[in-house]
Amino acid sequence: MDLGIAGKRALVCASSKGLGRGCAEALAEAGVVLVLNARGAEALDKTAQQIRDRYGVKVTAIAADITDAADRARVLDAAGAVDILITNAGGPPPGLWSDWSRDDFIRALDANMLTPIALMTALMPGMIDRGWGRVVNITSQSVKAPIPQLGLSNAARTGLTGYVAGTARQVAQFGVTLNNLLPGSHDTDRAVALEKGVANAQNVSLEEARKIRCKSIPSGRYGTIEEFGATCAFLCSQHAGFIVGQNILLDGGQTSATI
Repeated sequence: MDLGIAGKRALVCASSKGLGRGCAEALAEAGVVLVLNARGAEALDKTAQQIRDRYGVKVTAIAADITDAADRARVLDAAGAVDILITNAGGPPPGLWSDWSRDDFIRALDANMLTPIALMTALMPGMIDRGWGRVVNITSQSVKAPIPQLGLSNAARTGLTGYVAGTARQVAQFGVTLNNLLPGSHDTDRAVALEKGVANAQNVSLEEARKIRCKSIPSGRYGTIEEFGATCAFLCSQHAGFIVGQNILLDGGQTSATI
């Protein structure tokens, strides 16, 4: 399927690896010009070159901490007129409700709620002026069904979800769509970190911890960054203009919900 977005310009956050990279590659395959951002310059530059070589699209790599106001301003200045925005940030650490201080919540809110909002606030006016835009926020399945040990993530990402729900209805009339992708367990560094937690808690190997986690997924496996990226690219396509303010689960059926 031709997604109809060749030549559009996208800013993809946290895109040197994992789900962000999956989205970047799928957009590159569709002919989108990319601005990639991540903290680590070495991994980011390597990813950018691999995407250039594989897909033949223009890729600009900007190493910066997108949660820092000065760094974010530098990224936005380099990104220029962006048609597609993919927000993404690693989740805060797991723990118990009694573990977290106010500072922990502020850090989670900065990374997983306030930074995406700042990026949307900066870039959506241009999208509105041009009469077309796509925003996809990578959140979590936890906004549908909270994960007890991920209270920081539950709180911050649910706040972003509420913001998007209202804002999406305000900007849709201008050809700009906002939607959220809710990943479950995917084969990324985040999954490995959670596996280590299971392994330590249950005194089992990492391999056994992965099997334990996969048993909770009806599909019986982790998702791949390729299938995640393909879904993201469709939401960014010319065919998705009537999808507004939605929260789309990619979790292999793990979240038990009727709606």
